[in-house]
Amino acid sequence: MALFVLYEHAAGYALFSVKEFEEVSMLLPQVEKAVTDLSRFNSIVKLVSFSPFKTAVAALENINAISEGIVPDDLSVFLDSALPKTSKSNKFTLGISEPKLGAALAEQLNIQCSHIGAVPEIIRGVRAHFANLVKGFTPKSAGVAQLGLGHSYSRCKVKFNVHRSDNMIIQSIALLDQLDKDINTFSMRIREWYSYHFPELVKIVNDNYLFAKVASFVKDRKSLNDESLEALEEIVMDSEKAQAIIDASKISMGMDISVIDLMNIKMFAERVVKLSEYRKQLAEYLHSKMNSVAPNLQTLIGDQVGARLISKAGSLTNLAKYPASTVQILGAEKALFRALKTRSNTPKYGLLFNSTFIGRANTKNKGRISRFLANKCSIASRIDCFTENPSKIFGDVLKQQVEDRLKFYESGETPRKNIDVMKEAVELAASSAKKSKKKNKKRKREEENGDSTLNGTVKNDDEEQNGLSSGEPPKKKKKKKNKSKDAEAE
Repeated sequence: MALFVLYEHAAGYALFSVKEFEEVSMLLPQVEKAVTDLSRFNSIVKLVSFSPFKTAVAALENINAISEGIVPDDLSVFLDSALPKTSKSNKFTLGISEPKLGAALAEQLNIQCSHIGAVPEIIRGVRAHFANLVKGFTPKSAGVAQLGLGHSYSRCKVKFNVHRSDNMIIQSIALLDQLDKDINTFSMRIREWYSYHFPELVKIVNDNYLFAKVASFVKDRKSLNDESLEALEEIVMDSEKAQAIIDASKISMGMDISVIDLMNIKMFAERVVKLSEYRKQLAEYLHSKMNSVAPNLQTLIGDQVGARLISKAGSLTNLAKYPASTVQILGAEKALFRALKTRSNTPKYGLLFNSTFIGRANTKNKGRISRFLANKCSIASRIDCFTENPSKIFGDVLKQQVEDRLKFYESGETPRKNIDVMKEAVELAASSAKKSKKKNKKRKREEENGDSTLNGTVKNDDEEQNGLSSGEPPKKKKKKKNKSKDAEAE
C-alpha cells in the first residue's frame, strides 16, 4: 500500500510520496535518524505536486478552514488532481497532521487518512527540509510566507474572538479585586499616618472612604471651627458626627505636624478618594457588561460572584460546558485535591460561598443549598451562552426556585416542580420575544413612514418653488379651486 503525505505550508499545499512505506513503518527508529539528514531523507520522500496560494487572503481562508476541520475547495481540487485514482489494485493512504481534517477528507472525498505511526516523523522531516524539497524555494522566502500568514491568522483570531465580551468581564473583575486590596491597604496607611495628628477621628469616622475625605478636608485640626460644620455635614452626611469631629479637634491629644507633612497627607487622601470613586464606576461598568453578556447568571447570584465564576472558568462558554458538580467547587481546587490526598471530607462550595443564599442557610443545609445553587447556575450560564435573545426571565425564575428551596429547608413548605416552573418560563420568554419583535417592526414602520413623509414634503416644496419660479401656480391649488367652484355651482 502506497503512502502519500499532505503538508500545508504558508505558501501552498504540497503532496509527497513515501517510498517503501511498509519497510519505513517497520523501521521507525531509522526514520527518526533520517529526518535530520537531507540526503537520507530525500531517498525516502519525493515531491509529487505543489499548489501555491494565489493571494494572502486565499492562504488565510484556507488555514482558517483547516483549523476548524473543514476541507477548503482549493485543497479538494488539489487532491483530486494530484492523487491517483483508487482501485482494488491501487490502494493508498494519505498521511495528515490534523485528525479533524483527516475525518473531513474521509467523509467528503472518500480517502483513507492516517496521522499515526511514521506519518508524524515524515511530516517533521518535510517541515524541516521544505525549502530544499520544493524547487524555487529558499529558507528566507519560506520564513517570510510563514511570518506573514502567522500575523494575519493571529490578527483574525483576536478580531473574531467569540469570548471578547467575556474578556472584558474577566479583566474588570480582576481589576475590581485588585482595587479592593489596594484601597484597603491605602486606607489603613492614611488612618495610621493622619492619626499622629488627629487620633480621635478614627473612632468617630469608621468608613475608609469617608475618613479619607474628612482628612483631605480638615488638614490641620486647629483650623476647624463652627463655620466648617456645614461642609463636614455634607461629607459625613450626619450632623452629630460632624459636631463630634469639631468637638474632638478642640481637645485632641495629637501631635503638631508641619505644613509640608499635611500637604503630603492631603495629596495621598485625595488619591485614595479618587480610587474609591473609580472603584464605584468600575462596579457600574461590570454591572452593565454582565447585564448584556450573562443576564440570567447576574440575576441569580449577582454581578461579582457571576463574574468570578466566568473568570475562573476562562469564558462563559467554558462555564456552560462545566457540570454542576464542577461549578459547585469552582475556586476550591486546592482544598479538593488536599482532601482527596488525605482522604478527608471534600469541600462543599468554592466561589459560591460568597452568594447570599449560602449565608442565609443553616449550617446543616449549606451543602444542600450550594449543590442546588450550582445546578441553577449551570442552567443559567447555558441559557446565557446559547440563547439568541438574552433576557432575565429565566434568571428570575431560577432565583425564585432557590428561594423556595430555602423555605423548604426552614419550614418544610414543598416547592413547585421544576418541569412546571420551566414551562412557564419558556412561555414567558416566547411571549416577550414576540412583543420585542412587534416593537421592532413598529419602529421600522414608523421610521419608514417618517422618511416617506419627509420625502413627500420635500418634493411638494420643490414643486412649489419650481412653479413660483416659472410664474405658474401649483397644480394642487388649481384642483382645489376647481373643486370649490363646482361645490358652489351645485
